[in-house]
Amino acid sequence: MQGKWATIGALGGVYIAQSVIAGVTWSGLPGVLRAQGLALDKIGLVSLLVLPWALKFLWAPMIERFRLPLQGRDRSALIVLIGAAVAVMSLGLVGLIGPTSLMPVLAILLIAAFATATVDIACDGHAVAALKYGDYGWGNAAQVGGAYLGGAIGGGLFMILVDHAGWFVGTWTMAVVIAILCLPFVWHVKGAEARVRAHTPSLRASLARPEIRQGLLVAALYVIAQKTGMGMFGAFFIDAGYDLAQLGLLSGLGGLTLGLAGALFGGAFVRRFGTRRVLVAAVAVQAAILALVGISAGDVLLPAAVVAPVAMVASGAVMAFGFVALYGQFMVWSDPRQGGVDFTLFQCMDAAVSMVAGVTAGYVAEYLGYGVFFSAACIASLISLPIIWRVAGHRSPKEVSHA
Repeated sequence: MQGKWATIGALGGVYIAQSVIAGVTWSGLPGVLRAQGLALDKIGLVSLLVLPWALKFLWAPMIERFRLPLQGRDRSALIVLIGAAVAVMSLGLVGLIGPTSLMPVLAILLIAAFATATVDIACDGHAVAALKYGDYGWGNAAQVGGAYLGGAIGGGLFMILVDHAGWFVGTWTMAVVIAILCLPFVWHVKGAEARVRAHTPSLRASLARPEIRQGLLVAALYVIAQKTGMGMFGAFFIDAGYDLAQLGLLSGLGGLTLGLAGALFGGAFVRRFGTRRVLVAAVAVQAAILALVGISAGDVLLPAAVVAPVAMVASGAVMAFGFVALYGQFMVWSDPRQGGVDFTLFQCMDAAVSMVAGVTAGYVAEYLGYGVFFSAACIASLISLPIIWRVAGHRSPKEVSHA
């Protein structure tokens, strides 16, 4: 029992650290850039930083083969240590450059994204193999909860620090936080025993399994439904009349409390009602939020200043509610012998669709307005509902054997 909680705690530290960088990239940087008056189509370029997360399936088999050699010790700790070092140095360099040089900053953050994406392969693979089937829910809680805590630090605390102490202090503080959070995992896993393994991880082995193909379709649909509008919420909040510090406070405290609450309620509802109902319920509520924001754009029927803060925190909570079910299902579908490859495929689909949606969102919002953009995102969510209901209803052999 003690070993299980030590493993979950160590995994949680890495998941938080990864999400600190994600928070800086997805929430902090767009908010800082918009506060400096940068156009929305330029801010949309930040979505290109998800490229390593969309392509990491290409090197996931190589990482898994290195992490799990045919004979020898698990090398997860070494991968995390190297990746964290690269991410920390990247943030330190970004702090020296400053946010006004957008393209150099994006280039360095792209390197950090490659490092953290690689770390994620090892961390997810270790989670699938180290946790028993009945403990996947706890591992998923560490993953989703860590994502929200890290996002609150990287998106909320970071913006507050930048607003009050400057860009240098904000970025270097995030670098120190990431280093501290990764140390428990390195310490916990470094003493793994040497083993002999018969299976060689590969993409072919993953794609040959029907549950993997099923999961990829569910992932794509769910991301379209849940994440299309997320990239523009920060900019919409700034344009509604709020400043960077207020955005940071709301993203941090509001996103953390309601995001964690959404994750906890999601876990409880999955046990009570099942994965499919939770996924569909989350998409339906998200569509309602997007419709409300679309109506408020331009202060036509509802004041944007009132809707923007409520929509930001509510949308994050709903997304957490649903992603607990989705990512828990991904763990069930993943093969423990190559969990880093299988789980990576699901996440790459998530990242690829997020990237395309993010870049598209910037252009649509800039040239057609927030009203058109959020209304279109709402329609996309509604269209995905019946498809998600049908596809997510199928159960994998692994699920049936544990039912």
